[in-house]
Amino acid sequence: MQMLYQADVGKQTPEQVRVNFWKAADEVEPEVRGFAEDLFRVAVAHQEQIDELLVANSKHWRIERMPAVDRNLLRMAVGEMLGFKGTPFPIVINEALEIGRRFSAPDSINFLNGMLDAIARSLIGK
Repeated sequence: MQMLYQADVGKQTPEQVRVNFWKAADEVEPEVRGFAEDLFRVAVAHQEQIDELLVANSKHWRIERMPAVDRNLLRMAVGEMLGFKGTPFPIVINEALEIGRRFSAPDSINFLNGMLDAIARSLIGK
């Protein structure tokens, strides 16, 4: 999520994010770094589709009006739903909400949960 945030808010290319993010990160275990890289790659590759899902499932919210943390947390979670078919959606949603509790405003959790639940239901129907 932090890498997506850096790309979005910092207007950096994915390659710039990869270089700058890992320079600033403390020691990270290789499997954690690999998973973060995979999530980032999938979310960037599917960003147009992800943003379409966000727009289709948000009522009265334009993407650019969503708080940047929430927008990128949603992008990360939806990217995981699209790119990691083996991970059950409830697990993706719960993990995203845990991250949201750490980085988002307290009143964002209901919004995030509702958005992710709606998107998961729309993806199950496909």
